[in-house]
Amino acid sequence: MGQAKPRFRIGYCTSGLQGHRLGDALRLLSDLGYRGVFLTLDVHHLDPLAADLKGRVAHTRAMLESLDLIPIVETGARYVLDPARKHWPNLLSSTGSERRVAFLRTAIDVARDLGAPCVSMWSGANTDRLTEDEAHDKLRDAVARLLQHADAAGVDLAFEPEPGMLIERVDQFLRLREDLGDPRRLKLSLDCGHLLVTGEGEPHDVIREQRELLACVAIEDMRRGVHEHLPFGEGDLDLPPLIDALSEIAFEGVVAVELGRHSHEGPYQAERSRGILSPLGVPFGRP
Repeated sequence: MGQAKPRFRIGYCTSGLQGHRLGDALRLLSDLGYRGVFLTLDVHHLDPLAADLKGRVAHTRAMLESLDLIPIVETGARYVLDPARKHWPNLLSSTGSERRVAFLRTAIDVARDLGAPCVSMWSGANTDRLTEDEAHDKLRDAVARLLQHADAAGVDLAFEPEPGMLIERVDQFLRLREDLGDPRRLKLSLDCGHLLVTGEGEPHDVIREQRELLACVAIEDMRRGVHEHLPFGEGDLDLPPLIDALSEIAFEGVVAVELGRHSHEGPYQAERSRGILSPLGVPFGRP
């Protein structure tokens, strides 16, 4: 029996094309054969706080459909809520956490109106030094409320463990999910590079272990123990077994290259990534 063929849609993160207008970025990715996109709601790409959001979302949906790009709504913009503090406020902040909840509710609405299957989100760091119980209680309450909104919208919440945040490992996410009663709408947004930072397991093994909960997957290179997104070939990621694992579990969601700090050479990195992934059997272009 031969190796299973990939069934996922290969995508790219708009955070890696911050110098482009959103429409130009989407057309560029489509021209390169990408079939999905992690769309980061940000000040320059579908700003969730700017006027006429509903109209802009409708226009973006029409463009995505014409280009045959499946979107995942991603919420990791650095300064979308505060121009001076990165990723602040978050769900754990002593003041301002409701602004993060409101932003994520808006992201859920955007996902619904775009036709996106899920919203990718994270916990945030415990920068206000809440006790462990306080931090987890605050996070559980916020996620429970967001799940109600997501369920009404018909959108999944894809939770991303992020190094340095309260929930940084997959096992911590699984405990959070269990504490909430294993809600069907709460799934896993897996960044494979993060697994090399936390040391919790090889990406291909974790993909197989979490196959039932995977909602979306980010890929990039990374060095073990160092949280820095790198182009393929510059870190320790073993890419072929990762692609094999995604193919073996017949994952059909979006797998996106995430190079948010390489926007200055975004078109080059998007094309270079295609050149590395395509020989591994990753399907580019319309079927």
